[in-house]
Amino acid sequence: MCGIVGYVGHRDCSDVLVSALTRLEYRGYDSAGIAVFEDDKIKVAKTQGRLADLSAKMREEGKPHGHVGIGHTRWATHGKPSDINSHPHTGGNVTVVHNGIIENYIELKEMLKRKNVEFCSDTDTEVVAQLLNLYYKGDPLETISKVEDMVTGSFALGIIFADHPDTVYALRRESPLIIGVGKDETFIASDVPAILQYTKKYYLINHNEIAKLSFDGVEFYDRYMNPITKELQEADWDMDAAEKGGFPHFMIKEINEQPESIKRTILPRIYNGMPDLSECGITAEALRNFKNIHIVACGTAMHAGMVGKYVIEKLAKVPVNVDIASEFKYREPLIGEGDLVIIISQSGETADSKSAMLLAKKLGAKTLAIVNAKGSSIAREADMLIYTHAGPEIAVASTKAYMVQLSVMYLFAFELALAKGKITESECAKYITDLQEVPEKVAETLSHVVDECQHAGSTLITADSLLYIGRGLDYALSMEGSLKLKEISYIHSESYAAGELKHGTISLITEGMPVIAVATQNALLEKMISNVKEVKSRGAYVILVCDEECVVGADIADDIIKIPKISEILMPMLAVVPLQLIAYYTALAKGNDVDKPRNLAKSVTVE
Repeated sequence: MCGIVGYVGHRDCSDVLVSALTRLEYRGYDSAGIAVFEDDKIKVAKTQGRLADLSAKMREEGKPHGHVGIGHTRWATHGKPSDINSHPHTGGNVTVVHNGIIENYIELKEMLKRKNVEFCSDTDTEVVAQLLNLYYKGDPLETISKVEDMVTGSFALGIIFADHPDTVYALRRESPLIIGVGKDETFIASDVPAILQYTKKYYLINHNEIAKLSFDGVEFYDRYMNPITKELQEADWDMDAAEKGGFPHFMIKEINEQPESIKRTILPRIYNGMPDLSECGITAEALRNFKNIHIVACGTAMHAGMVGKYVIEKLAKVPVNVDIASEFKYREPLIGEGDLVIIISQSGETADSKSAMLLAKKLGAKTLAIVNAKGSSIAREADMLIYTHAGPEIAVASTKAYMVQLSVMYLFAFELALAKGKITESECAKYITDLQEVPEKVAETLSHVVDECQHAGSTLITADSLLYIGRGLDYALSMEGSLKLKEISYIHSESYAAGELKHGTISLITEGMPVIAVATQNALLEKMISNVKEVKSRGAYVILVCDEECVVGADIADDIIKIPKISEILMPMLAVVPLQLIAYYTALAKGNDVDKPRNLAKSVTVE
């Protein structure tokens, strides 16, 4: 959540900060601001609303001019969205921007009040600024180190001191932060896309480390102010990958990028026609020893895990639990040695998922991370790691990240089943051959169903509520379809196992209520069609997603969207495409901001 940027260099700082923040809009925010050294004094511009509102305000009131500064897009946690609560926040000589949550801010605020410190905002962030100012005696590093010991919680901080007009400091604990390095300029940023227009080179900053950015370059220190050295990283995608590329929205661009994303993810993990995850630290011997598997994730990633559960249990015959990460540690999970905990996270910084992984390690389980962001916290701390090669995903509603997570779950399931002796080498090779056909089939699906999905979206814009139904893998998939729709269209929708309808939910069906039914599993088709008839007979408007060989009468559904046929176990990778497109076109028809839906953030870095 939120976005932090900072800059030291030869360019106009205000322009750099606003431009970089624009690249972080996908993270979700409700206000924006910058602080820039102008004539050796800190000038702040901030406002509730979008970056466009900040730019308009600066055009009216004058933008700060300088070459050193920090910026922020805020997603409210402490204090409602307002100009006053917007970042940056200043305490005396110190101005800060902050992502994360200061857990002991009330205790610290009371202490500061007893020392006659007055507060302007309701935020936990201002507490940090006032605390830094209170203990500042002229040495920024010493002050930051002292305050870091006093503060609990997760945070990434950009800090400037009034009497050091050529320097930006950064401090990280838990919340994501990188340090970019260009030619005679340095940056701080919450994520790589913010700096790609200037440089592809960056450093990863670890927990409790301090960075000092100046015109001389960047220096790193541990929490005890000891200098440390770091290895320079380079992003493996460029600015073009983070741009819309002629598409009207990032979401539709990313939906269309799915075939290539799948190829990038699976092809390096296939050797001689068989799955090979050895470069990820996964060996057949280790797989044979796992007794139970726990998949832990949030939102879309959790839905990918649900598909993974069905596939792993079907093929490898290993019990799989899927947990919402925010609930995992609070239910006191029964895990330990011999268990594998799979953490799925696009950003690799999801706070709940990270906490779950640390608990799993503490309890003695092995951990496997499936993440997209290289060098992220979850990636660095897991025992085993599989990178998904989706490239940057900018739209808040995840599409291609979900698809590559599915790809990895299938690869893992095939190799696990082979290692456990539950499938033969020839059977495994057939699954891999089928998986390699998926990119082409996804592209075919994209070219064939757009008109039907656009029409379906137009029928949903007046709906107050709707249901998604499916059985088996189709039910797991329907959960993701429902989430996509509610995320960006703001229409209430729920996903149900179709057989559960008659146990209460069917009472919700009224005349004209939309029901999106997914039926791609032949063994369950007869029962699924029976469930569709049940809702249809009670007045539902049915949109049916099925494969091209499925034969159903016109009386079964009002709209039928047919997708190419592939191995049934892989059908979720095709069937999700029309569900993504239906969500997109529904939101578009309603005039919503497709890429930046209200109240949501791309990377949820607070619990």
